[in-house]
Amino acid sequence: MHVVQIEPINDQRWECLVTEKESSVFHSQAWLRVLNETYALPIYAYLLLNEEDHPIAGIPYSFIQDLKGLRLVSLPFSDFCDPIVADSAQWNHVVGKLLEENSAVFIRSLHNELPAGDSRFDCYNQARWHGLDLRPALESLWMGLHSSARQAIRKAQQNGVEIAAAQSKVELRTFYEMHLEIRKHKYRLLAQPYSFFEQIWEKFVEAGQGMLLMARHHNKVVGGTFFLQWKDRLFYKFNASSLDNLDVRPNDLLIWEGIRRAKELGCTFLDYGLSDWDQEGLIHYKRKFATEEKKITFLRTHTCGTPTDQEQQLRALLPQLTALLTDKSVPNSVTEKAGELLYKLFV
Repeated sequence: MHVVQIEPINDQRWECLVTEKESSVFHSQAWLRVLNETYALPIYAYLLLNEEDHPIAGIPYSFIQDLKGLRLVSLPFSDFCDPIVADSAQWNHVVGKLLEENSAVFIRSLHNELPAGDSRFDCYNQARWHGLDLRPALESLWMGLHSSARQAIRKAQQNGVEIAAAQSKVELRTFYEMHLEIRKHKYRLLAQPYSFFEQIWEKFVEAGQGMLLMARHHNKVVGGTFFLQWKDRLFYKFNASSLDNLDVRPNDLLIWEGIRRAKELGCTFLDYGLSDWDQEGLIHYKRKFATEEKKITFLRTHTCGTPTDQEQQLRALLPQLTALLTDKSVPNSVTEKAGELLYKLFV
């Protein structure tokens, strides 16, 4: 066996690996292209080949060098990205190459426990993850929802909320503006650039591997949810809703419609993605629909060392800039532009 470095975006061997082995949407070439084309991120992978030069294991990463220093991240702006390895021997083959780069290495692992058990890595953060087994019949899935979710779905239907898949970038822009509003006014956070959502639209929705469901009430858009498909899994990736219309309860109905459509697509699992550890409201909300809950472990190598003065200054400055640029007095157009300029630094 031997390890090679590749550019997985266009390498058929990577496509072969992620198709044959257990993988997520964050390993897919479509997702890698979204990251590369939005942020100009160089993306590589170390691939373990067997005696017949067939890929059997691998790990993708991005080589990042900015004001926060030099680091290898697997992968930026992804909920998690487990190394595709079956045992400690395969893990040591691929991670050994990463460690030879003599840079800090960051990994987010969910399903694979090998990275967390490696003494060369430290856990510096954790997040929640939720999922739903879609194999039971739709009626059983309905009864498996928390009673408050079923009540909210019925209320949305009684209120006349209707769900339909977006068909154009005009609707995508409407969704983005809701997303920007809720990030700014509810959480005081910047949003990723609109180009990021355009890339997701082009690489997933237009390719028939995703959908943007939009909720309308009296012909007004009041909510939307992005779902991405990878193999037999549907991934709940982004949600946004009108802060002025939450009383008609569009979000629960959006998730239920996502479940129903996932069943139609033949999906066997719905991945609800990452929730920050302190997002109790979001965690409680996802628990109403989920049958599984796990931890996403954020790992980094010991080589990270003490942050430089420059890095410490930037880490202190970013929250201050975010608070300033998400103030309610700041026009949304300025907040949007700030996300375009600064969001890439939140890696």
